[in-house]
Amino acid sequence: MPEIDRPLAIPDFPEDEELSLLVLIVCFRAADLTVDCLRTLVPQVREIEGARVAVCENGTGSESVDRIRQAIDEEGWGDRVGMKIISPNRGFAGGNNAVLREVMAWPAPPRFVLLLNSDTLLHDGALGSMFDAIEARPDIGVLGPRIEWLGGEVQNTTYRYRTPLTEMLMAARTGPLTRCFPTHTSVFSIPDGPMDPDWLTFACAIIRREVLQQVGILDDGYYLYYDDLDYCRRAKRAGWRIHYWPEARVVHLRGQSNPLKTLALEFKRRPRYFYASRARYFAKFYGQGGLLLTNVLWHLGRVLSFARESFGGKERHICDREARDIWTNWLDPMQPPRRADAQK
Repeated sequence: MPEIDRPLAIPDFPEDEELSLLVLIVCFRAADLTVDCLRTLVPQVREIEGARVAVCENGTGSESVDRIRQAIDEEGWGDRVGMKIISPNRGFAGGNNAVLREVMAWPAPPRFVLLLNSDTLLHDGALGSMFDAIEARPDIGVLGPRIEWLGGEVQNTTYRYRTPLTEMLMAARTGPLTRCFPTHTSVFSIPDGPMDPDWLTFACAIIRREVLQQVGILDDGYYLYYDDLDYCRRAKRAGWRIHYWPEARVVHLRGQSNPLKTLALEFKRRPRYFYASRARYFAKFYGQGGLLLTNVLWHLGRVLSFARESFGGKERHICDREARDIWTNWLDPMQPPRRADAQK
């Protein structure tokens, strides 16, 4: 497949002027989902002066490009929605970075960038609420909304950092052990009001321009997963707040654009890229020795859960071949994603 990287064309907005907000959607094998997302998004974009949308078609092919362009024409979105076309698929971080590198090099980059999954739907007022909240609080670098299922139930999207001990607790899934290390559990209880987690999902997250200038763009050494955790950790280390804003509500059709969550729920084998991203994260923040310790602790936790399954009748909660797959890339954890992984 030939390399394609066509420049982004933002409608009716010269590059030397300042966008107030750029909403960035990466589309891979999700043209119809992207169009549905745009139907809830574009009316709200029109309510914010200087706001535009960029859709990055991330290597799906001409049929997806034509489907999105047709919708833009038929729905009359051409004054607000632009496209960038790249190929081959670069994953979540790489697809976002293809646009971020371009717009951050403009004479006046956007004041805020909203990263938005193609499989999302915005409730009325969500975009304006997020924009107003981060604009009014200059110490917030990254802000995310309340993420819901289609029926309105809230999804867990506020997290603590993953540490080597976190991996042991997740493998063990043993209540008494988890209660001994409460600060190493990965998920906060679902908050009722605003709060500052360690990190939050980038299914929908708005980032301040100054954070992108200081911290940089996403690390596209991650193909999928751990990129949002990595970025929030770098932003927080640079002194920025990570903020959860439940007044804004966004539906995430989780699993529609990527099967990994479904595979995990069914304890089926997860793709190699998940474990490659895991290895990169732990090596990046804890060193290669920390990655080795992480894997050893995971196996210790797995011994405990296996004993419970064998003698206590507890159901298995470990994905197929996970005991082997956690060693993916452990000797060279910082290697970039492989093209073969990107097509899975």
